[in-house]
Amino acid sequence: MRVIFAGTPAVAVPALEAVAASRHDLVAVVTRPDAPAGRGRGLSRSPVGAWADEHGVEVLTPARPREPEFLDRLRELAPDCVPVVAYGALVPPAALEIPRHGWINLHFSLLPAWRGAAPVQHAVLHGDELTGASVFQLEEGLDTGPVYGTVTDEIRPTDTSGDLLERLAHSGAGLLVAVLDAIEDGTARAEPQPADGVSLAPKLTVEDARVRWTDPAFAVDRRVRACTPAPGPWTTFRDERVKLGPVTPVANGPELKPGELLVEKSRVLAGTATTPVQLGEVRAAGKKAMPASDWARGVRVAAGEVFA
Repeated sequence: MRVIFAGTPAVAVPALEAVAASRHDLVAVVTRPDAPAGRGRGLSRSPVGAWADEHGVEVLTPARPREPEFLDRLRELAPDCVPVVAYGALVPPAALEIPRHGWINLHFSLLPAWRGAAPVQHAVLHGDELTGASVFQLEEGLDTGPVYGTVTDEIRPTDTSGDLLERLAHSGAGLLVAVLDAIEDGTARAEPQPADGVSLAPKLTVEDARVRWTDPAFAVDRRVRACTPAPGPWTTFRDERVKLGPVTPVANGPELKPGELLVEKSRVLAGTATTPVQLGEVRAAGKKAMPASDWARGVRVAAGEVFA
């Protein structure tokens, strides 16, 4: 089949590479327009666009997918199907109707669970034990289309969102190609999503990433892991924001007030509503991340000081 790949961030690149290496003919990619990045705020190509440039594949960067010029070019390229991974813009009906087999989307959850922009983060935040990826037929609703297939993955006790998304990006890439093959062979069957089990996964904000020390230790751990690497878990110390790396709940630890810090010889503990957590890395504003014990020695944490 002639395919056009739609995607933007680095997590979409494994699927793009898998499609390019498959039996299908990759004729172009669609990605978000170049955006300011880095300290100089110069325009930067998306990871998907950069891969296409490197491999001599045409890149389409409409500001909005409903633009007439984009729709005209899509018709000229005449794709049979458009596989999508984290494209980042709503696709209008006029574009959905152009490919013979429509647009099929790789989504990083077991639909209908966690529809939306941050499915992996919400799965970690809410303590799910099992997640996966789904390929479904894209339609106007938010991740509501019928599902062609899924892969599953266990969420490990120390998984950050970044860890889990990395695994799903690769296992989902294989699933996406398998669905494309089945569509071409005429064996693909898309099943409607069940009405039960729907949950929503909106993008996590910076405020969502603020650690609540009045939560139990398991919830503090989940929030930190869910927000790693983005938007980045944080708290405040002496009225300044500090970012935190993953933490470890400590069973039978000393009794500490929520947010209270205890510096020991080989570890730094912070109190929660239940047992304390051991801090991993700490990064103060304008500084590099460092082990919590090095940070604590540097700022000279006093007895009884707290994270706000």
